[in-house]
Amino acid sequence: MRFSAFLILAACTFAFADVKVTEKPDRVTIEAGGSIFTEYRHGDAPHVYYWPVIGPGGVKMTRSHPMAVLEGEETDHVHHRSMWFSHGDVNGVDFWSELASSKGTPKHPVGRIEHDGVVKAEGGRESGVLVTRQKWVVPDGTIPIRSVQTLRVHEGAASERVCDFEIELTAGDKDVVLGDTKEGSAGLRIAESMRLKRKKGEGKGTMLNSEGLEGGKVWGQRARWVTMAGPIGDKTFAITFMDHPQNPRHPTRWHARDYGLFAANPFCESEMDKSKPKGSGAMTLKAGGRLTLKYRIAFTEGDAAAAKGAERWNAWAGK
Repeated sequence: MRFSAFLILAACTFAFADVKVTEKPDRVTIEAGGSIFTEYRHGDAPHVYYWPVIGPGGVKMTRSHPMAVLEGEETDHVHHRSMWFSHGDVNGVDFWSELASSKGTPKHPVGRIEHDGVVKAEGGRESGVLVTRQKWVVPDGTIPIRSVQTLRVHEGAASERVCDFEIELTAGDKDVVLGDTKEGSAGLRIAESMRLKRKKGEGKGTMLNSEGLEGGKVWGQRARWVTMAGPIGDKTFAITFMDHPQNPRHPTRWHARDYGLFAANPFCESEMDKSKPKGSGAMTLKAGGRLTLKYRIAFTEGDAAAAKGAERWNAWAGK
């Protein structure tokens, strides 16, 4: 009986020392250093997502809306669910928005990114990994593309938490066009207090990219990394989002907004640069073809300078 109980426990919990990964019916919880880092959530929204995302010192570094009500948070863009991957034009179907995002009838068909199983959930002494499958379902029930998301969490210094976020896209039995749109793709919606601008005046946040551009000038520009920083409680924290040099169209363009959206988008050209031909950012995956995108995200204590974006990117990219 004791042996059977052990097998049942082992089947749902994968834990070795510093990083623990636990599978539950509607989520997978990842803990680092004895406390939660994030949860992969599925089944309660039109796309899978990671929430909450807890940074150093136990602070929540992404927005709670629409998963929970937090006093003082804006309630715009219901589809900005903490941390996620989606895209706004897949063969003309919008997987970025949600039906609830539209005021009235949406301009384009809206799809769903549905959880399709856990491939691997494994803790470790210095890192843990969660690998999951998703199917991208259009309104007629067909599945033009599937994805595998890998989140690898590293246990490091007390003043930081670092994860690698990898997405593998695989086309179905027909070609898939990932359209040229600003609505994509690997995204974060930062904590409300870190925003550069708020509905009622300026915020206290900052934004800096690898090319030295700051604030609103970061949007739409190519960069190896972008850092958003700002206050949470009585301290300053930063999020540095890095694009891997093996990614297509590196350095990527950034859908980084002063109101707190933070997304790497390799599929946009004309909507971010009007000098580019319309549709020039589109990318076609041939039937059965695959595309892999790799990102590193560092959640650190301190401002953008303390985050050391250039040093972190160089170390990760092998430069």
